[in-house]
Amino acid sequence: MTQHISIRPAHKRDAAEIAILVDLSSHGFASWIWNRAVLQGEADTPLEYGAWALAQAGSEGWVNTAIAEVDRETAGLSVGYTIEAGILDQEADHPVFAPLLQLQQQMIGHRFIDSVGVYKRFRGKGLGRLLVAYEIEQAEKQGNHAVSLITESHNDAALSLYNSMNFKEVSRLAHVPHFEDCNKHDWVFLTRSVM
Repeated sequence: MTQHISIRPAHKRDAAEIAILVDLSSHGFASWIWNRAVLQGEADTPLEYGAWALAQAGSEGWVNTAIAEVDRETAGLSVGYTIEAGILDQEADHPVFAPLLQLQQQMIGHRFIDSVGVYKRFRGKGLGRLLVAYEIEQAEKQGNHAVSLITESHNDAALSLYNSMNFKEVSRLAHVPHFEDCNKHDWVFLTRSVM
């Protein structure tokens, strides 16, 4: 039986599903970030806060999210936007974010793929590749000269996918652990031209 695969722009009502997939794609790093709101009494769980935050209209929210569907069921997502020059004025509010910010500050004018995530039951169907291709297409439409992303040095599946799509490593910085037993790795900045 043939499955129907499609990619569509996200809607605000997708925010809870976006939160789950962003957390999945970040291997729980998003939940760690959102847990700060729980500790401040703003939400009961990290995902509750994440869904609320992603429902807002900022660049990392639903507005710049594409949803992959298989037979009309949400299967994955990508989040992408242009890195603006204003990032040079930003400072990391926690040491964990410093290497990520330093890498992003090298990407001004690039389309930045913030997240690509696919539910496990939908993997192996080429959805990750389709979502990255969608982000490259968006970069071309918006006049970005390059598409860039940051991934973990131990994420072999992601590195293999990006390598097969002509992404090249630009630089890497050591990850700052956000908890004691965190896997040691580097953040890897990859880029490719739009053409």
